Amino acid sequence: MGLPADAVGVVTALAVDAAGIGAYEWDLATGDLRWDARTIELFGYTPETWTRSIDGFTERLHPDDVGPTMAAIQRAIDSCGEYALEYRVLLPTGETRWVAARGRALPGDDGATAKLVGAAYDTTATHEAEARVARVLESIPTAFFSLDRRWRFTYVNAEAERILASPRDQLIGRDVWELFPAAVGTAFERHYRHAMETGLAASFEEYYPEPLDRWYEVRAWPSPDGLSVYFLDISDRRAAQDRVTQAARRAALTARVTAELAESLETEEAVARLAQLVVPDLADWCVVTVVEDSSNGGHGHLRDIASWHVDEERRADVAEYASRRLGSLADDAFLTRALTSSELILVPSDATAAVQRVLLPGRARDLLDVLRPGSAAVLPMRARGRTVGALSLFSGSQRAPMTPDEVTTAEEVAGRAALALDNARLYRQQRTIAEGFQRSLLTDPPQPDHLEIAVRYHPAAEAAQVGGDWYDAFMQPDGATVLVIGDVAGHDIAAAATMSQVRSVLRGIAVTTEAAPAALLERVDRALRTLDTGAIATAVVARLEQEEDELHRGVTRLRWSNAGHPDPMLVAEDGTVTPLSARKPEPLLGLLPDSARTDVELTLERGATLVLYTDGLVERRDQPLREGMVRLRETLAELAALPLEELCDELLARMVPESPPDDVALVAIRLHPQDVPRPPEAGPSDVPPDVPEDPAGT
Repeated sequence: MGLPADAVGVVTALAVDAAGIGAYEWDLATGDLRWDARTIELFGYTPETWTRSIDGFTERLHPDDVGPTMAAIQRAIDSCGEYALEYRVLLPTGETRWVAARGRALPGDDGATAKLVGAAYDTTATHEAEARVARVLESIPTAFFSLDRRWRFTYVNAEAERILASPRDQLIGRDVWELFPAAVGTAFERHYRHAMETGLAASFEEYYPEPLDRWYEVRAWPSPDGLSVYFLDISDRRAAQDRVTQAARRAALTARVTAELAESLETEEAVARLAQLVVPDLADWCVVTVVEDSSNGGHGHLRDIASWHVDEERRADVAEYASRRLGSLADDAFLTRALTSSELILVPSDATAAVQRVLLPGRARDLLDVLRPGSAAVLPMRARGRTVGALSLFSGSQRAPMTPDEVTTAEEVAGRAALALDNARLYRQQRTIAEGFQRSLLTDPPQPDHLEIAVRYHPAAEAAQVGGDWYDAFMQPDGATVLVIGDVAGHDIAAAATMSQVRSVLRGIAVTTEAAPAALLERVDRALRTLDTGAIATAVVARLEQEEDELHRGVTRLRWSNAGHPDPMLVAEDGTVTPLSARKPEPLLGLLPDSARTDVELTLERGATLVLYTDGLVERRDQPLREGMVRLRETLAELAALPLEELCDELLARMVPESPPDDVALVAIRLHPQDVPRPPEAGPSDVPPDVPEDPAGT
């Protein structure tokens, strides 16, 4: 649905400004509300269900957002001006989507507003990210609030609500100086403004008069968005300033540990950073140990994964000690006792001699004469009844042994690290099971004598290690070889289950009917509708055929049909790469079950390589599909001379990032000469029973 010429410039500018997600136009005279396809999808409509009325817009809005949204639009109409707002959309699936919109009123001949044009885009991901940060902030025992650069509250956690004696809905969006006038002209204002102006963090203590009437320790960190403020009521402990300071540092340590464990994708790496986080707040040096496997009731294999010393010159000594001590532990070593009993082990004094007594003679014991710990503590890391590691803390004789408060903090840190490690273990188990399920669906391909087939599957890093991508290669009873590549949306067990249904239906129809690709896809379309699977998928089906005369000429006929999938790539023996494009785009599987599909035929020379792949190979959040396709062609041209298996491995290594956001399926086939034996690198031939071994048997 196009827009009138006089609105194109405005809509284009707004769409670009709003990330180009969707555009709309509302004719106030007729009431006709035109949305483009992106906006229709954004609100959960289809072109058939969209009513082109303002009622269709408001009925999808969250009830709390209808009034403010329509009021902002009305102000723009009344003033013939612009508006910018954000609201929630309630989708038919029950999900809530955040949408940001910008619009502008356009005047008619009489100068009054005649139309509204605008653009909208999805901001759900931003809100979810903010929610994750908020959950971390809500979990810390310190009051926290943030201000924008106009001194308005943008966030207040629960502890800040309690101390400020105001609920957050009475603070958010309000000016801090208006709400707390007693702070004007005090150290609060001076430090906050200095931090905002200079970009330097501020830390101070100050008394706030009535109505709060308390002393506070305040830390303020500036950022491009404004100011983040942590504050702690120290009124009852003003005489014990050192204790207050240490408590705040321990709270900050816990918050840092929480943030590290919450934000890192690699949990073990985050736990390893504990060594640097707890030094020097809790100890002068530290060693972090994990238990490799305690699933059978024992303690499994121990591994020291990190160490740290407050003195840079001693870090190499601590690292060497950590690398050697596990092999030197006596049966009654403190680490062993802590892991066995699941209890804290404290060595309040003379730790050097005490630890040496439970180490076997050797380099590890000798290093303690260099490190000279005066006190030590070994804290088991336990979660869900399992011991998953230990935190060993050491301090020199110049430092007092750990206080009860420090021990409590250390136990909390160890507990959070243990929970993160155990969560990671459970997640790995889930991933292993899920990936095993997925790989069980992706069977090994046949190996006809004149063809070499290679397949690959690479799961997404950020999901459950399963998804809707699949490949397939099999032979029909007439001797033809069929290749399939497809993609069902999603990266979870549900997507894999749907993929399994589509794959099984396609396989069964292909083998029993010996249908050509287009006819096969048409029958799959109808079968999916009849079975009411609800599946929507992209797919390419290719069939390699050869008649007797083609065998003598050394060529093979390729017939394929494409259901909305990225184009396969044909690599000639000389390295020329050609995308195999359909004559016209055809719908996805399951979308229009009664659509007629077409075959495309091509004659392939021996030595040619055909590569089918899913979009995870070429599409990235920061890379458009077109750029990915160009890069794929260039890479295939460079790799054309490699054996097929090496080509597939190198292609994935170059094209797929270390932590891919999407799964990738790949099937490649190379046509070897038929007048010579199959090359050794292609492996042995493998043809199913009852399938003609003669490739021209059809």
